[in-house]
Formats: sequence, C-alpha cells, structure tokens
Amino acid sequence: MVENRVGTLQLFSDIVIILALSVLVVLLCHRLRIASIVGFLITGALAGPHGFGLVHAEHEVEVLAEIGVILLLFTIGMEFSVTSLKQVKRVVLLG
Repeated sequence: MVENRVGTLQLFSDIVIILALSVLVVLLCHRLRIASIVGFLITGALAGPHGFGLVHAEHEVEVLAEIGVILLLFTIGMEFSVTSLKQVKRVVLLG
C-alpha cells in the first residue's frame, strides 16, 4: 500500500515537472520565435532519464503520452468530414 502511494506521488511529481517545463518552453520558444515542438523535444531529452533525470516514472509517462496521442488523433478525426475523407482516399491508400 505504501509503495502504491509513493508511485502515485512520484507520477504526480513528474506530471507537475512536465507541465512546468512545458509552460517555460512555450514562453521561451515564443520569445525566440522558434517552433515550440523543437523546445519540447530538447526539453524532453534533457529532463528524461538520459539527461538530468528529472522525470522518474518513465513507463507511466509513456502511457499518458500514448493516451494523449490517441486523444489528439481522435480530435483530428472529428474535424474531418466524410466527403473530405473521400477526396483524399486515393492519396491515403496509394501513398
């Protein structure tokens, strides 16, 4: 039971660190006039286990990232209409 609480606290701590770094990266990238995605990639490499090791719950963060990608793709899918999907069908299927 105690291990579960420690794991939950570690995950919560990692999420707070990720969110705080994300806000800082967005502000810095906006000021430098570069794409935020570049800042996110660099920050992820530095904050991850192969950098400064600020994020410890790697597996749990990966699961949350996959859920985020699923939600993003679902949201993008909601923006498409059936007619627009039919228009790009040939490009999607044939490459």
